[in-house]
Amino acid sequence: MAVCTRVSIDPITRLEGHGKIEVFLNAEGNVEQAYLQIPELRGFEKFCEGRPAEEMARITPRICGVCPESHHMASTKALDALWQVDPPRPAKKLRELFYCAHIIHSHTAHFYALAGPDFVVGPGAPKEERNILGLIAKVGLATGQEVIKHRSYAQKIQAMIGGKATHPVCGLPGGMSKPLSEEERQEIESMAFSLIDYAGMSLQIFRDLVLANKQYVELILSDTYSLDIYSMGMVDENNHVNFYDGMMRVVDPQGKEFLKFHPSEYNQHFAEHVEPWSYLKFPYLRKVGWKGLKEGPETCLVRVAPLGRLNAAEGMATPRAQAAYEELFSTLGGKPAKATLAHHWARLVELMFAAERLLELAQDEEITSPDIRTIPTATPKEGIGMVEAPRGSLMHHYVTDERGIIKKVNLVVATGHNYGAMNLSVDKAAKGLIKNGELNEQAKNMIEMAFRAYDPCFACATHTLNGKLPLLIRVYDHRGEKIMDLEW
Repeated sequence: MAVCTRVSIDPITRLEGHGKIEVFLNAEGNVEQAYLQIPELRGFEKFCEGRPAEEMARITPRICGVCPESHHMASTKALDALWQVDPPRPAKKLRELFYCAHIIHSHTAHFYALAGPDFVVGPGAPKEERNILGLIAKVGLATGQEVIKHRSYAQKIQAMIGGKATHPVCGLPGGMSKPLSEEERQEIESMAFSLIDYAGMSLQIFRDLVLANKQYVELILSDTYSLDIYSMGMVDENNHVNFYDGMMRVVDPQGKEFLKFHPSEYNQHFAEHVEPWSYLKFPYLRKVGWKGLKEGPETCLVRVAPLGRLNAAEGMATPRAQAAYEELFSTLGGKPAKATLAHHWARLVELMFAAERLLELAQDEEITSPDIRTIPTATPKEGIGMVEAPRGSLMHHYVTDERGIIKKVNLVVATGHNYGAMNLSVDKAAKGLIKNGELNEQAKNMIEMAFRAYDPCFACATHTLNGKLPLLIRVYDHRGEKIMDLEW
């Protein structure tokens, strides 16, 4: 019996954006190579050119309806750098308060709606059940109501501070557009207490439904879902995880600090590689050089997102999150954790940290201060801003003329940083799950689980070298043989 030489999983599901997985098989039906291919293009960087720089914090959130707050904050910080202005301390705290709500909002969506069904419902469950409704059927309606309620809390906090629930307008070069009222502060404080309980509930669900299942634990720890590369995340002065501000820290595959740099130095440490088969670029460590899609000692690739952040950090800055952090690494056998599927657990550790930090900031005596703006006076030229998006490290880089008109934009988003890691993870999963040409629906979903762990947002990440969408026409004769390719 003839063995197929190629398997396409198209479209892939439960992600933001569009993508497909192409699996190439040898004559025996085993995997030669699998690729995560992104066929969509947005082109945001090109149509930002010619715009006044101060508009960037309003334009770039439109890249995505899932993580607009991430782009808004990265853009706002890039504008701070562009005009060489340092916001007042209360403004920074207000930004971080807003951003913690965003982390809660996004992590909730990914765990419960996109990733959770694979574990709670089961990777082999019928595909019509592997969704949020199937998950609620398993955990109970009361739990589902708690999820919806607390995601709405996070959304409300974003709207209070951001001006809009989805596409915020609060960030300005040098600060924020409006202060927080005492009434708003009290309401956020009340919601924060409840959000901490909710994060605890989510961690317990993971313990009860995932960690208590021996089969799932074996799957998480299996070589099929293991990846040996660098990890990166933002850290505070104690090398603890911080989402809004700090230094970027990179640790090597053994967990040793490899780099620690200010976001303004990003381009000194990272470059981007282009392959002809995808609209995503591959960021890599300049110091190592491009080595291809490899893991292990020769790798040049970094892992970001929740597991990357926890690997790169030396702890969490709040008590409940620190306890969850220690439990995670103790269970996984120490640092750095290489288990791709552990991203989901790390995401819940971060959910707790975001809720605890939200409460700390809501109770800070400076959080309602009206001192929230330093007016820029410098002549703009170039600025880089970075935050930790829910999906990992996000970088905005703007170059302007002396009037502040955008000349060049580069957005290196979390999904871009993870693109090499996702390709390696998909390839390893395919090689572990496809044998002798046999591939069923469960195996297809389990291959998808390899990229889904990273919570990718492909619409944010797509590029072409010249900013245009190429058109390819292939001409075939009556025998089905290709005559020529026509390209525009």
